Amino acid sequence: MIKQAFESKTENPNKMLWEKGDFTEIASMMRRSGQELVTHLGIISPLKILDLGCGDGTTAIPLAKTGSEVIGIDIAKNLVEAGNKRAAEEGLFNLKFQEGDACNLQEVPDHSFDLTLSVFGAMFAPKPYDVAREMVRVTKPGGRIVMGNWIPNDPTSFVSQLLGISASFSPPPPEGFISPMTWGMKAYVLDYFVKAGVKTEKISLLKDTYNFISPDKTPEDLIDSLRKFYGPTMNAFAAAEKIGKVQELRAKLIELANLQNQSDGTGISIPATFLRVTVDL
Repeated sequence: MIKQAFESKTENPNKMLWEKGDFTEIASMMRRSGQELVTHLGIISPLKILDLGCGDGTTAIPLAKTGSEVIGIDIAKNLVEAGNKRAAEEGLFNLKFQEGDACNLQEVPDHSFDLTLSVFGAMFAPKPYDVAREMVRVTKPGGRIVMGNWIPNDPTSFVSQLLGISASFSPPPPEGFISPMTWGMKAYVLDYFVKAGVKTEKISLLKDTYNFISPDKTPEDLIDSLRKFYGPTMNAFAAAEKIGKVQELRAKLIELANLQNQSDGTGISIPATFLRVTVDL
C-alpha cells in the first residue's frame, strides 16, 4: 500500500480552493461520463491505476469495478473522505483514496502504476512541468498516462466558457501564474511531457466530450450549485460582489447554461468538449 502522499503543514492556495466548496455536488452530474470514459479505456485485465485529482471517485470507482487496484489521490481532504465513504458503500476494497499534491507525489515510488489517469484534476495544479514529470515518474515503462483537460475558448465547451466568463469578473492572477487552461493546448501539452522525457510521437491528442446530466436541475439550478460548491466559481462570485456585479455574472452564466443545454425536456444535458491526452511510455 502506498503511504499517505501529502501532508500540508503550510497554507496551500490550491488545497484551499478545492476544499472551499463541495465538489461532490457537481460530480454527481458527471458520473455517467466518468463511466463512459473508463469504458473507452478498454481495461481487460486488472491493472494498478492511479487516479490523480480524483475528486470523490467519478472515474476511480468505475476503474475499481474493472477489478483493478486503484489509488485515488486528491489535494482536498473533504473529497478524499467522500471518496473513501463511497468506496466503502460500494464494497470496493481494491480502491483507496488519500491526500496528495500532483506537483509532488511524495512517497509514491517510481514506476508504480500501469495507468495514470487525471480527468480535470491535475490540470489545476500550479506547476505543470512538475505535474508532467511526476506522472511520468510514477507510471511503469510500457504503461499509459491519460488526461482529460478543458480547452480554452472552445465554444463547444461549457466549462471552458464558464471559466472564461468567471475570469473576466476576477482580478488578474499573480505574477508567474500559469493558467490551467494551457493543458488544453497542444503546444503546451507537448512541451510539458517532452520536458519530462517523453518523445513527441508517444503523445496523442483528440477532442472528446463530457456531459453534465441531471434529470431534476434547471440551468439556473446548475449555476447556483456552481456558485455554492465549485471553488473557481465561488471565487468569481466573491470577486464580483466586491465590484457590485454579482447579478451580471449570474445572468451571464445562466444565459450560457441555457444556450448549452441540450435536454429535450426537463433537467439538463450540457456537453463540454475537452482534450483527451494519451501518453504511451
